[in-house]
Amino acid sequence: MSATSKKMGRTSVPELRARKGKDPIVCLTAYTAPMAQRLDEHCDLLLVGDSLGMVVYGMESTLAVTVDMMVNHGKAVMRGSKNACVVVDLPFGSYQESKEQAFRTASHILAETGCAAVKLEGGAELAETIEFLTMRGVPVMAHIGLMPQQVNTMGGFKSQGRDEETARKTLSDAKAVAKAGAFSVVVEGTVEPVARQITEAIDIPTIGIGASVACDGQVLVTEDILGLFSDFTPKFVKRYANLGDAVSEAVGQYADEVRTRQFPTDEHCFGLAKKGKLRAV
Repeated sequence: MSATSKKMGRTSVPELRARKGKDPIVCLTAYTAPMAQRLDEHCDLLLVGDSLGMVVYGMESTLAVTVDMMVNHGKAVMRGSKNACVVVDLPFGSYQESKEQAFRTASHILAETGCAAVKLEGGAELAETIEFLTMRGVPVMAHIGLMPQQVNTMGGFKSQGRDEETARKTLSDAKAVAKAGAFSVVVEGTVEPVARQITEAIDIPTIGIGASVACDGQVLVTEDILGLFSDFTPKFVKRYANLGDAVSEAVGQYADEVRTRQFPTDEHCFGLAKKGKLRAV
């Protein structure tokens, strides 16, 4: 949400659902209260993604992220934001066993964080679960295409839709999650023509990441666009700043001043009179 279009109160799930085919939905990831505060006035949707496992905790994948982690970061993002709709990921292993397990996890996250919705990865195979959740008052954002939680079965982080089989499956997954009641769907790492076809074929907003400009919205990892995550940069990321370099430079200057006793100076110390004497208390 731009500063010129800012409204009072949080953007709701029905409002996002109604954005299909209209103004593009702006979405970024958020994991902490300070970052959420900075993003809030510009974003329609803040995603507390399980990508925090890699970005915040230095994990090699998202598979070891826990429900407690998602709850804690979800609470932080809710505290730091006032306007954006907040969606929290269901981590790996917390919903795939059964639709009942998915409901227990989702309801716990909603109750503990106060977020508006949850996101889960999976297409047609999760349609029954999505329907079960939405029928019980849990708004669901689906996630198809490249699914990081399925990195082992997919053989790595590979783009989807390059052949007829995966193109057909991704489109089928999109239709299945829309029919099941998801209010929107993230389409990740999917070739542009297929992502465009999906957007035209379903009646819920598509949120692209490494997909198509035709999608109803876009999402990226905030640390990627700000240059704060340097382990790797996906092809679909556009870097808008290099704050990582600025942080390194600032910390280097601080370290030099500490080691040469240039910091702290008198102005940074308590209890000193102008002439260097102790001030009475």
